[in-house]
Amino acid sequence: MIPLITIEGPTASGKSDLALKLARELETEIISADSRQVYRYLDICTAKPSTAEMKAVRHHLISIIEPSESYSAGRFKSDASEVIRDLHRQGKVPLVCGGTGLYVEALLQGLFPQIDIDPEIRKRLRERLKKEGLDILYAELAERDPAFAEKVSSNDRQRILRGLEVFAATGLPISEHWRRQQAEREFTAFRILINPPREQLYARINARTERMLEAGLLSEITSVLKMGFDASSPGLNSVGCKEYLPHLLDSVSLQDCSVLAAQHTRNYAKRQCTWYRKRKFDLTLGADPCNILKTVTLIRAWQKSLH
Repeated sequence: MIPLITIEGPTASGKSDLALKLARELETEIISADSRQVYRYLDICTAKPSTAEMKAVRHHLISIIEPSESYSAGRFKSDASEVIRDLHRQGKVPLVCGGTGLYVEALLQGLFPQIDIDPEIRKRLRERLKKEGLDILYAELAERDPAFAEKVSSNDRQRILRGLEVFAATGLPISEHWRRQQAEREFTAFRILINPPREQLYARINARTERMLEAGLLSEITSVLKMGFDASSPGLNSVGCKEYLPHLLDSVSLQDCSVLAAQHTRNYAKRQCTWYRKRKFDLTLGADPCNILKTVTLIRAWQKSLH
């Protein structure tokens, strides 16, 4: 499998700083795993690396689509995989950096294959749910797919039905579909998590919200709107950007919008932290993530262990 390094963590945790320092030390390039930084023209509100930083270290998958376009985990997996293979051919260990956990998960674990369910199967299961109850269906799931049932709450109606649907449609349990997907994995990763104390993280988010305004965030959004992009465009509908549209379009006070932007960003960071608690990492860094010497030493040891 092709080796790579990931730097993950909530927004404003210091991922980009660490990525730049590591990339210089390891003489490699950075692949952004950020669902917002793919959009052109929105540099400030998506906290992209500066022009100088991108000149110092080459970055990939930044500013690659228009604000009106959608981008998915599947497309990221395809785009990032192509870059990773190219860097591997050059003898470099790619550095994937970003806080969109689903993108990194898709890259490392794969995406669950699309399975079309016959509407009749779905209808029959829902009729059984009404007649027999969820406990009976969960017991059936536990019999047909014990590995999946162990991970599913007995009250999780949606996932119980999904497990039974997939089994009825394919004759295979979901856990077996996942096992086959895992067998096709192309990459192995040294995963780094930056996980600063919550109070420090929130303080950084609040400070960054102010810095973005000072850097010209409102002018940037106005410019994109003047280009003809609709306010409902995916690129403008992200946290840290959409909160200011009422100020620009409906005269809501800037103070109210700024408070809301910081609040929504803190909430987003909290959801990210919850996501990361359920994942395993090779190295977790706290308040000061930039101990480069220690980190590089651990990465070098990991690389040697692969041979």
